[in-house]
Amino acid sequence: SSHFRKVGWRLAARFTYSFLVSCARAAMSVPLITGTGAWRENEAAGVKRPSPLDIESPHDGKVIARVEMGTAADVNVAVAAAKAAYGEWSSLTMKRRATIMIKFHHLCEQNAEELVGLICKENGKNRTEAQGDLAKGLETVEWAFSMPQLAQGRILPVSGGVYCHDFREPVGIVTSIVPFNFPFMVPMWTAPIALVAGNCVILKPSEKVPLTMRRVADLMYEAGVPKGAFQMVNGAREVVDALCDHKDIAALTFVGSSAVAELVHTRATAAGKKALCLGGAKNHLVASPDCDIEMASSDIVVSFSGCAGQRCMAAAILLTVGEQTKLVEKVCEKARNLKKGQESGCVGPVIDKAAMERITRHITAAEQDGAQVLVDGRSWSCDAGYWVGPTVLKFPPELKDHPAMREEIFGPILCVLTVKDAAEALAVENADPHGNAACIYTQSGETADWFARNFGAAMIGVNVGVPVPREPFSFGGLEGSRSKFGEHDITGDGAMNFFTKVRKVTTKWTSKPNAVPDLASFAGVM
Repeated sequence: SSHFRKVGWRLAARFTYSFLVSCARAAMSVPLITGTGAWRENEAAGVKRPSPLDIESPHDGKVIARVEMGTAADVNVAVAAAKAAYGEWSSLTMKRRATIMIKFHHLCEQNAEELVGLICKENGKNRTEAQGDLAKGLETVEWAFSMPQLAQGRILPVSGGVYCHDFREPVGIVTSIVPFNFPFMVPMWTAPIALVAGNCVILKPSEKVPLTMRRVADLMYEAGVPKGAFQMVNGAREVVDALCDHKDIAALTFVGSSAVAELVHTRATAAGKKALCLGGAKNHLVASPDCDIEMASSDIVVSFSGCAGQRCMAAAILLTVGEQTKLVEKVCEKARNLKKGQESGCVGPVIDKAAMERITRHITAAEQDGAQVLVDGRSWSCDAGYWVGPTVLKFPPELKDHPAMREEIFGPILCVLTVKDAAEALAVENADPHGNAACIYTQSGETADWFARNFGAAMIGVNVGVPVPREPFSFGGLEGSRSKFGEHDITGDGAMNFFTKVRKVTTKWTSKPNAVPDLASFAGVM
């Protein structure tokens, strides 16, 4: 028996060794996605970091890469590198910086197929949605390279021999903390505008989707952006806290859930920063009895199930004014006909296992509490990947305050509630604290105008269920709501105002008194 025990131990040891070797080889077979920028050239040797995080493809759950998890020390080095680069970068004319951004735009278009492939691979979007992610991001880049025509100062004679003029300056070193759901578009909301304004940018991409922006960083450098002017630090909470706290970072933007947005905004402003933090949403669609059923049903399905429901502009609740059986049946029919996959027209997976389990828990809880499951996406669950199909839940009036009706689920779920009239529909929508987006389906201009002026949301659709403002209009929820902590919108004019400071100069070059008495002038008069 002793002999057999020895043989058994040897076999177990060989198996363990083989298993560890195979794991090591598997880890080595996928790329390690590191932070990038001038800070990598200045980091201390032998820096200890947490173990890299596996990045899984949402499509099949396989590990496609590993991401380096940064530390507060990495943030310190990145800020020092940004400070070293700031003088030269900010001294360039805005026209010169915009020219660099034009080249970056061109490089992104040249490499569009690669970028679309990375978005599909790490996020799970279908091909059309990935192309939209890229195209919408490039629209904000286009707005950024128009800034020399938009950021001009003003000059005006304000009294006899006295002129006032103003001009914009960059605020300094800024940071953007971005989510997983749009790997290209959301970073492009802020980084190009901040860079053209003359700031140095430190980006913290989502640790779930770092591949796209790692490639984009290379294109930034190829276009001519200095490595100290645009840097990326990967990581999780330690990196976010360090970015919030660092005294040399002047401004911070964040996009994510409402709870985290509020925490980040509180911490960043306590450290003396300008902070603009966008949170989540619970967007309401209202169907008036006169809506075009065919058009509205198609738009509703795209709104709640597109991008697997993982966007802050997705429909969450459909309020039908009166029983609208034909509309609801049409929505359910079109939702059932959707297929899972990453081809155009299909519904892709959700980002990870935790998201899949959270979404299905909401469906099950709603069903157990009395909601009717008209379309059940739980049947899409499988052994490979993280799939939840389009789901339609019909709630009775007594469940209008159910958690599924209040909380952001961030998945392809539509909650349907019947209300008696337009006033009740508006009351339900207004009671939601998110203030992000809303839509009215109607053929009446009067009805559309009434809802547009009274919705408790900032981005309104009329027969448009994903009312994302296109440039030059800017993106953002209502100030003071759960969708926005801070001032300004995050794109367009709002971003330009956020990432710049304005100096006002009053000048006099003559000692002659005012030709006409001017009691409002303080120029040498007592």
